[in-house]
Amino acid sequence: MNTTSDPAELPVRIYTPESPVRHPGKFLREMFRDLMACRELAWRLFVRDFSAAYRQSYLGYFWMFVPPLIAALPWIFLSSQNILSGGDTGMPYALFVLAGTTLWTVFIEAINCPINALNGGRSMMSKINFPREALIVAQLGQILLNLVIRTVVLLALLLFVFKIPVGLHLALAPLGLAAVLITGLAIGLWVAPVGMLYGDVSKAVNIGSIFWMILTPVVYVPKTTGLIGFLATWNPASPIITTARAWLTGQPHEQIVPFLLVSGAGLIFAFLGWALLRLTLPMIVERMGG
Repeated sequence: MNTTSDPAELPVRIYTPESPVRHPGKFLREMFRDLMACRELAWRLFVRDFSAAYRQSYLGYFWMFVPPLIAALPWIFLSSQNILSGGDTGMPYALFVLAGTTLWTVFIEAINCPINALNGGRSMMSKINFPREALIVAQLGQILLNLVIRTVVLLALLLFVFKIPVGLHLALAPLGLAAVLITGLAIGLWVAPVGMLYGDVSKAVNIGSIFWMILTPVVYVPKTTGLIGFLATWNPASPIITTARAWLTGQPHEQIVPFLLVSGAGLIFAFLGWALLRLTLPMIVERMGG
């Protein structure tokens, strides 16, 4: 039985020194074609990484919930000792902080997603020709799974522990969660090309995220006056975190216009960052291979 494929049926990829941006229509078609083509590979990578992450862990899937809990506990303790005042949160402070740190964890994970995914796939990219988007989509799938599980736990606490009723506001919560995820991913896509070349970038992002969290109303009510009010006003993370938290917990939200502006900008910059990554990645992979 002859299993040899007809060469005419095989896809042909031609590499030329001409910049892809000179043919934007073709470039865009290739972007979305590769995104659709990477689905099966992304799923296999997701299953592989998910299994490997918890196979040799004694606590297993419990680690899905640990990051926001660890981030929330110090602030809850400081508040209980009257060392820190988060302001009039309109809900139990523990719930306020847990919701905020959960959203912040997702935001930082989304920023780190492209760098971690591409750095983890260095050996594959230097040896195999495949849609590079598969690496990022697989990593993004892990973040989405963690987000869903953490959100379910948060809602269970909201309903059964803190006895806060769920209203129509919850229907808008997925929009808020998507805005947090997309805005973080947009930043990560722009940082990824440099982050693949220099390991200092990942370290700088992790350190910078600590200070960024302090300047964002994650564990305190947004201020409108003073330096902290000025920084919160011009901090792009503020409206998406506060609005998403308000929709999750049924609290009033006052930053809907900034939320829409930041979310729209996040979508645009995520697309542009994706295009930038496709343009620069072949040169980065060649440099790594050399």
